[in-house]
Amino acid sequence: MTSSFMGLEIGKRAVNAHEQALRVTGQNLSNVSTEGYSRQRAEFKTVQPIYLPGLNREEGAGQLGQGVSVDRIERIRDELLDKRIVAEAGKEGYWQARDPYLRQIDGLYLEVGENSLRSKMLAFWDGWQDLSQHPSDLPPRTALIARGESLIGDIHERFSLLKGMKDQVNEDIYLSVDKINNLSGQIASLNETIQKVIAQGDRPNDLFDRRDMLVDELSKMMSITVEKRDSDEYMLHTGGVILVQGRIARSLEITNNMDKEGYGNIMWTDTAELFSPAKESGSLSALLELRDKTIENEIQVLDNMTMNFVDLVNEAHRPGYGINSRTGLDFFTEHHFVTNVQGNYDRNGDGEYDSSYIFRMNGLNQLEERAQIGLEGTITLSASGGEGRTVAVPYYAEDTVADLVTRVNNSGADVVARLNRDGHLELKGTITKNNDDPDFVIRHVEDSGRFLEAYAGLLSARGEEGAFDWGRPDAAAALRGEAGSYSTALVSHPSGWIEINPVLVGDVASIASGYGENGRVANPGNSKAAEAIASIQNTKVMIGSLATIDDYFADSIGRVGLLHQESEKQLETHDQIMRTLHNMRSSISGVNMDEEISNMIKYQHGYAAAARFMSTVNSMLDIVLRLGQA
Repeated sequence: MTSSFMGLEIGKRAVNAHEQALRVTGQNLSNVSTEGYSRQRAEFKTVQPIYLPGLNREEGAGQLGQGVSVDRIERIRDELLDKRIVAEAGKEGYWQARDPYLRQIDGLYLEVGENSLRSKMLAFWDGWQDLSQHPSDLPPRTALIARGESLIGDIHERFSLLKGMKDQVNEDIYLSVDKINNLSGQIASLNETIQKVIAQGDRPNDLFDRRDMLVDELSKMMSITVEKRDSDEYMLHTGGVILVQGRIARSLEITNNMDKEGYGNIMWTDTAELFSPAKESGSLSALLELRDKTIENEIQVLDNMTMNFVDLVNEAHRPGYGINSRTGLDFFTEHHFVTNVQGNYDRNGDGEYDSSYIFRMNGLNQLEERAQIGLEGTITLSASGGEGRTVAVPYYAEDTVADLVTRVNNSGADVVARLNRDGHLELKGTITKNNDDPDFVIRHVEDSGRFLEAYAGLLSARGEEGAFDWGRPDAAAALRGEAGSYSTALVSHPSGWIEINPVLVGDVASIASGYGENGRVANPGNSKAAEAIASIQNTKVMIGSLATIDDYFADSIGRVGLLHQESEKQLETHDQIMRTLHNMRSSISGVNMDEEISNMIKYQHGYAAAARFMSTVNSMLDIVLRLGQA
């Protein structure tokens, strides 16, 4: 039999339920402008009847319930949409971090007017052309020094700007790692609190929102996936490894790497393993790629141009004579990386020579570009892509010397070839993609046939026994020429330190303009040296895979322009995708003022009806009680 006061209890429950629903609506309305807030909804349920089947029941029709209660406060979210946003945020974060730096690099290369690096290079060549027309005069020499200093200053400035940009990216990497550690730590701490609240039977909706906001922020910095296991254990993965597991968060640290000029590697703190971010996902991935690839490549290309430019000018200037009969001077200073005349170097720091650092090697025999080789074999050269990687360059009897030179330069090797001004075969080390290998160092040269040995006069023997390999001391002994036929490696980043020879700055008469003949000093009217240097502008000098110095400028502008253009398009695309996804989330999880006001009216009427019901029941009980007292 039901209680006489059961009606009051039902009314009380209804009042409490609608009051709580009104508070939820107020919470939604008050947070309509709060970032990351997900609207909440009070889920009503009927209270279980006072009796159950199989037990004693009242004598009456039907099963009468006990009113209504709020089962839970539900947070309105679409988990599939949330996962899509987390996945897409990494791509947006990647291009957001990359685009500003590419814009800076693009602006650096889009120089116009007389103050551009290209214009100053042209002025330098014009200076040598002027000297070739007036080889016995001092004014063209003075003007040449001024133009050279202006050119060198611009090269230094471009290197300084690129290096400064790289240092700035490196600082951003340190800040990003600190922020990632902080975010993952906060998420783990929230996980612990959330688990405690859930264990008490509550729904920590505000904590869920806070965690989701942190995950969204973290997903812009690195590629992450969210996994919710049984017992509410919340996990984050990145690159296939665990970042956060419940209340435990792994952290990252940066260790110095001298092979990268002190720029650090990112490691997992607990395992000391290298952290490898997913490609094109997250701002951290973008920053690492900018520092170690994009900007580093631009510095390498600038160094490559400078290294070859300096070497070619010095090669033509050194045998020339100034009007004071002085000869044997380089136009630009060269700082050699190793002092040993054979290029021997102690790479592992144990006090013993273990390597040979050779930048350039020349054959002894004069070759003709159009002459057929008449030999067959395969030249093996070092290449980027991993320790010991090489490329094979075959040659055949019907090939000309020019054919083989072109084949070497198109092979992808870290070695380029050309015929120098005397017609001798010249091999040079170029930039490498291997961080562990130095730039501008020839690492391996081998020929299974006799082209490099007998035809070009470069190697002393064919096959493995006659190969040049930098991984041992005295490797220069494999070359047929003496020390003058090869050059040891220069200090890295010549674009940062190259200068005009101070002897020439102090005495412009020492600037070479002519070549001597038959061992005699060049006469003052001889302009062969100046003409040879001026002709370098349009000569195939092989700056990496580029034929001429002018090709370098054209390639740099085109390459950087394409990178920036791609970045702008990708950023625009992913921004649009994220706007669409956020709009979809807002339509689902955001607070709608009209809907909330409608709910507020509904709950207000429900509250009033429940109160009126209680008042009616109370009046009925009052009558019964008064009759009982009569």
